[in-house]
Amino acid sequence: MEFDVVIVGAGHGGAQVAVMLRTQKFEGSIAIIGDEPELPYERPPLSKEYFAGEKEFERIQLRPAKYWDEREVTMLLGKRVVSVDPAGHSVTTDAGEAIGYGKLVWATGGAPRMLPIPGGDLPGVQGVRTRADADAMKAASETAGQIVVIGGGYIGLEAAAVLNKAGKKVVLLEALDRVLARVAGVDLSRFYEKEHRDHGVDLRLGVCVDAIEGDTHVTGVRLADGEVVPADLVIVGIGIVPAVEPLVAAGAEGGNGVLVDRHCKTSLPDIYAIGDCAAHENHFAEGATIRLESVQNANDQANVVAKGIVGDEAPYHAIPWFWSNQYDLKLQTAGLSTGHDQTVLRGDPANRSFSVVYLKAGKVIALDCVNATRDYVQGRMIVTAGLHATPEQLADTETPLKSLIPE
Repeated sequence: MEFDVVIVGAGHGGAQVAVMLRTQKFEGSIAIIGDEPELPYERPPLSKEYFAGEKEFERIQLRPAKYWDEREVTMLLGKRVVSVDPAGHSVTTDAGEAIGYGKLVWATGGAPRMLPIPGGDLPGVQGVRTRADADAMKAASETAGQIVVIGGGYIGLEAAAVLNKAGKKVVLLEALDRVLARVAGVDLSRFYEKEHRDHGVDLRLGVCVDAIEGDTHVTGVRLADGEVVPADLVIVGIGIVPAVEPLVAAGAEGGNGVLVDRHCKTSLPDIYAIGDCAAHENHFAEGATIRLESVQNANDQANVVAKGIVGDEAPYHAIPWFWSNQYDLKLQTAGLSTGHDQTVLRGDPANRSFSVVYLKAGKVIALDCVNATRDYVQGRMIVTAGLHATPEQLADTETPLKSLIPE
C-alpha cells in the first residue's frame, strides 16, 4: 500500500488533517492508521458525558463512516505503527504491513501514565484514554463499592465528579498540596477542593501511594504512611506518556514528545507531528518548548500541517484554550498561567461564578473562568493583545475586560 499522505493516529488531530486536506481541495490519496477499531471520535467526553452515560458513542464520533467514504479517506484501523523508515518513506505496522507515504503526519497522542509501583498493573487499575478504557470503567464502577481516583488533575477531578453524581463512594488522592497544582493558581485549586468535598468526595492532599493491594484484582491502595484505602476500582489520572518511540527510534529529535518547528515539521524529511505528542516553541509560553494536551492544539496544528501540504504554509500561532466540566461548573481557560507572578480574583467564588486572572510583569497571560463565559471570551482577546492592566481594573466586574484594550 502507498498513499500521498499517511496519518498515524485517529484522534482529533489526525482526523482534522484529513478533513482540512479535503477542504483545501487536496486530491491525493489519504490514509489514517489508528490503533483502535473505532472511527475517529472525541476524547474529552470519555471522562465526562460518555462515562456518565449522557452521550452515546455515535454522538461523540467526529464524523460518520459515510463522510470518510465520500471523501476517499482510507481507514486502516486496529493497526499500530511500530517502525518508520524515513529514507524509504514507509511505515511498518504490528502486523508486518509496509505502507508507503509521500508525507507522514504523526498524530498519535499518548498512553495514560500508569503507576510504576507494586500492583500498578492489577486488574481493576484503570487509565482513561480510549473508549475501551471508559467502557471498562463504566462496567467496573457499576458494582464497585468504593472507588479510588489517583491524581487531582482535570481527568481525576472529572472522573470523581461523574462517579460521585452516580452515587458512588469516591476517595481522591493527590500527591501535591493542592489539586490542579500544575495548571492553575491557589484560588482555583481551593475552590474545586471545596466543591468536591461539599459533594461528598473524600479528597486527600499530600498523600503518596506506595502500592496497589490485591491478588487477582485490586482490593486497596496502600499509602506511604501504611494506611490501606479499600478500593474495588482504581482510576489513575496522572498524565500521559507521548507515543513517539518509533519516530525517535528513526532519528527524529525529541524526548518528552517529538520536537517540531513552527510549521509542525519534525527533523525528519516529509514528516510532521501534531497534538499531544508534539513538543513545540509556543509564543504564549514566552517561546518555551512545551507540549499542549488539548483538542484546540491538536486541531490548530492539524490545520497548519494540511495547509502546508497544499502549499499554503504558515506558522503555528494560536492562543491555547481548555475546558473542564465538573458537576454544574464549566471551567474555561485562555492562555497559559505557567510562570505567573500575580493573580487577580474577579468575582466571588462563593457565587460559583468568577475568574482568576494571571499576570506576569503586569501583563495578562491567562484566565481561568468558572461559569463566566463572557470573561472567557473577552479574556482570550486580552491575552492575545498582551494587555497590561492594574489589579484594580481587572478585579472590577463592572468593567468589561475588552474595554481595557487600548484603541
